[in-house]
Amino acid sequence: MITFNYETDFEILNEKALENWIVNTIEKHNCKVGEINYIFCDDAYLHKLNVEFLQHDTLTDIISFDNSLGKLINGDIFISIERVADNANDFKVSFEEELHRVIIHGILHYLGFKDKTENEKKEMRNQENNALSLLSI
Repeated sequence: MITFNYETDFEILNEKALENWIVNTIEKHNCKVGEINYIFCDDAYLHKLNVEFLQHDTLTDIISFDNSLGKLINGDIFISIERVADNANDFKVSFEEELHRVIIHGILHYLGFKDKTENEKKEMRNQENNALSLLSI
């Protein structure tokens, strides 16, 4: 089950389409959907989590807490809408494109993809692009 929660003045318009896309991405990697919670928030909310849980005193667009059990994908994904908007502007893409990239980025981490090394970053970007190419809203 995928749920979308809002801790800021923001709401996804196409929740069902996004849910189907996320489920399809997970199943494409031979995994099953458990309980996945998206929490959309602002910079201050996510910064507090970043300091408290990761000891990082920086702004970020996403923090994901992976509770997966084997191939059953579970977790909480926190996304700062303010960071997504700023990043979309910086990368010269639409807000929606950047939001969708961040939404699937958290799932890809749960599926085992990393982004610490340059090779891992390239593979993560490829996986993001593949997933984004399958999204139809």
